[in-house]
Amino acid sequence: MRDAAERWSRDEAQALHDLPLFDLLYRAQTIHREHFDPNEIQTSTLLSIKTGGCAEDCAYCSQSARNGSKLPAAKLIEVERVLAEARRARDSGATRFCMGAAWREPKARDMPALVAMVEGVREMGMETCMTLGMLDDTQVAQLREAGLDYYNHNIDTSERYYPEVITTRTFADRLDTLSRVREAGIKVCSGGILGMGETGGDRIDMLLTLANLPEPPESVPINMLMPQPDTPLAAAEPVDPIAFVRLIALARILMPRAYVRISAGRTDMSDETQALCFMAGANSIFSGDRLLTADNPEESRDAALFAKLGLRVQAAPVPEGRGAPEAEASAEEKVTPACCGDRAPA
Repeated sequence: MRDAAERWSRDEAQALHDLPLFDLLYRAQTIHREHFDPNEIQTSTLLSIKTGGCAEDCAYCSQSARNGSKLPAAKLIEVERVLAEARRARDSGATRFCMGAAWREPKARDMPALVAMVEGVREMGMETCMTLGMLDDTQVAQLREAGLDYYNHNIDTSERYYPEVITTRTFADRLDTLSRVREAGIKVCSGGILGMGETGGDRIDMLLTLANLPEPPESVPINMLMPQPDTPLAAAEPVDPIAFVRLIALARILMPRAYVRISAGRTDMSDETQALCFMAGANSIFSGDRLLTADNPEESRDAALFAKLGLRVQAAPVPEGRGAPEAEASAEEKVTPACCGDRAPA
């Protein structure tokens, strides 16, 4: 068995990627079964807690204030609303609740509300994840103290191609945030996007960057670009489904212990493509009909697909340091609502 600390070479990753498809799927599925139940799927729900007006210029994003998008900026939503959405997600079977804000980085004034969100969701018995852009050491410590389980910060693409997509934040900035979060003891969720004009080599290099971190991410979302109107990538060509499946399989082989998530783009995937992704080692999806500002398959469609494939939703784990979920009323009593209505857009 490969040593977990051994770095993958570019030649090794390329050779794996280029295997005949069925050989690649066999390798990926064999490794997947060594670490996970192959018939279980982890489900997460993603909520936009602050939409639009982002200072970054990510070419794929409809929330950027710089790239021509007409999406209006909104304020950070109230803690009570976030907890109500989390409760609905939990009752629908989601085991992880992810909260995303369209920021370059949060401001100090936002941290009390973010902390309250994490604490409130945890008390419902769900894993917590946030994506808030770059963080300083104080903010990381506050989120760690609140009990944040995962921090999502995608590297998006390869280091070579990154400047073609984003100019307001460097690739090194992304890695620095991942390192800061990891050093604080928060689990890392990081992946990328396919379909932004990158080469096949860029896709492999993106996965290699993650796999060769001192400690690879525990969660790896692989997104298929959903072109958004009024963005520089609005006319991007669709990703070949088999090419997408190959990247899922490669992610599984390079990062055998990570949850590999099929993220954005599932609305454009056939049941057969998704089934191949699960065969390739994907074992996580987003449930619910929205992913920040993009569409996602309805829960009924996912349930029908799982039934056809004989898959079941994974039960919620109990992360370290957490006891049994408290009663719903108790969770509400312990969360101090933050007043966000008087805040100007960040």
